[in-house]
Amino acid sequence: MTDVLPSPGLARRLLLVSRPVSWVNTAFPFAAAMLLTSGAVDARLVLGTLFFLVPYNLAMYGINDVFDYASDVGNPRKGGVEGALLPPEAHRATLGWAVGLALPFVVALVALGDPASWAVLAVSLFAVVAYSAPGLRWKEVPLLDSITSSTHFVSPAVYGLVLAGAEWTPALVALLAAFSCWGMASHAFGAVQDVEPDRAGGLASIATALGARATVRLAMALWASAGLLMLLTPWPALLGAVIALPYLVIAAPFWRVRDATSATANRGWRHFLWVNYACGCIVTLLCIAWAMGVR
Repeated sequence: MTDVLPSPGLARRLLLVSRPVSWVNTAFPFAAAMLLTSGAVDARLVLGTLFFLVPYNLAMYGINDVFDYASDVGNPRKGGVEGALLPPEAHRATLGWAVGLALPFVVALVALGDPASWAVLAVSLFAVVAYSAPGLRWKEVPLLDSITSSTHFVSPAVYGLVLAGAEWTPALVALLAAFSCWGMASHAFGAVQDVEPDRAGGLASIATALGARATVRLAMALWASAGLLMLLTPWPALLGAVIALPYLVIAAPFWRVRDATSATANRGWRHFLWVNYACGCIVTLLCIAWAMGVR
């Protein structure tokens, strides 16, 4: 990068690429996990939250948008809140800023962490690259695509827990398993709307492999599993089981969707994006109750 700051036009593109509507999905898990474990606001919490808020998302979605450009051109839902459509001349700058913005945070977090936290951070960053980068492209390996996508959101929470020295109890493992199921379900359901464009572009996904109908049903099973796993956590966390219900309601109308009509699942996906915020409010209240020792 030759300039200290990007031009206004590039800055706007980078902002769109980073998916501001999704920033909270990675920053909140880290911050909540670390704050509830340590109870302290320190440099690790501040730097980690800022990292998972913007640089992490710019790297994750920037790499994706650069290397998915050929298929995204033919996808009518790209170019807005659901994904940027980056012109080729912006690809190099996007990758440069994705790495350049993330690197100082990674160096600082490594300096403030320990070997266990380094390992988790390494897995998290590898998943960001492996999902979209040429030579790996795990997003085109059915099932592994959903697992990797879930890792993008679960790993910040695991990193926060490890960084803060959390005690690993069966209830905590159940909570993370529930979060993982939520992440896989969300990715799988999101892939349904792209079955036809992906197949036309020669791309594979869990939805192109299983078909739209089976994928919707798998997503619903995973969301239901997330709810059941939350019942294994102590009060008041177990109330989080109800969070699975709105996702099931969103997906239910597409129980019988066919590949030919899979694009209609975009209606459910648009609702999903905003239901995430409502459910996030519930999670926040549960975290506050947990921190206050509500019994």
